[in-house]
Amino acid sequence: MSRLLVIATRNPHKMVEIRSVLEDLDVELRGCADFPGCPDVVEDGATLEANATKKAREVCEYTREWTLADDTGLEVDALGGAPGVYSARWAGPDCTYDDNNDKLLRELASVPHDQRTARFRCVMALALPATGRGATSESAIELFAGRLDGRIASAKRGAGGFGYDPLFEIRGAGCTLAELPAPRKNQISHRGRALQAFRTALQVRLSSSVAPGGRDD
Repeated sequence: MSRLLVIATRNPHKMVEIRSVLEDLDVELRGCADFPGCPDVVEDGATLEANATKKAREVCEYTREWTLADDTGLEVDALGGAPGVYSARWAGPDCTYDDNNDKLLRELASVPHDQRTARFRCVMALALPATGRGATSESAIELFAGRLDGRIASAKRGAGGFGYDPLFEIRGAGCTLAELPAPRKNQISHRGRALQAFRTALQVRLSSSVAPGGRDD
């Protein structure tokens, strides 16, 4: 019987990327939209790790299922590491991807190309239901991280990906993330790298049926 894994997101683009990496494993993936009443978690943590952990724990407590959550941030050196944890909503409430990209271009308008260095970081958190009722314990959380270095282009390029992908030039690749075919992006991206680390750990969990923290499921 397939292991049910809840992905703590309503973002269809993230679901597609995660499915592509985990599709050959014996898991059934569902998103928050598949659980009526599933909470929209407020991402008010000061770090990616805190936000990913909070999302995974709260959705896990609601669904009582293994839950994977992520938080991703774009860190631009010329902006002191911004937008960071505010990447998804940098241009304001209900902003679009284009809104965020346009704001980034405005903020960096006077910054030379060689000073537009940046990185994407992704942190994923796996939460496992605690035995019996009550909150998920700290020991039931496992973190996985991925990073991709590059710089911010002066104009959007490419039709693939989402978010800041059209502006993120991959170091040494000569292209933006949005110019890569999806399979290649999933191999090298920050989220792809975090997912590969998670995938390796998940294979162990599925074969041993032992959850993080030593809980025998």
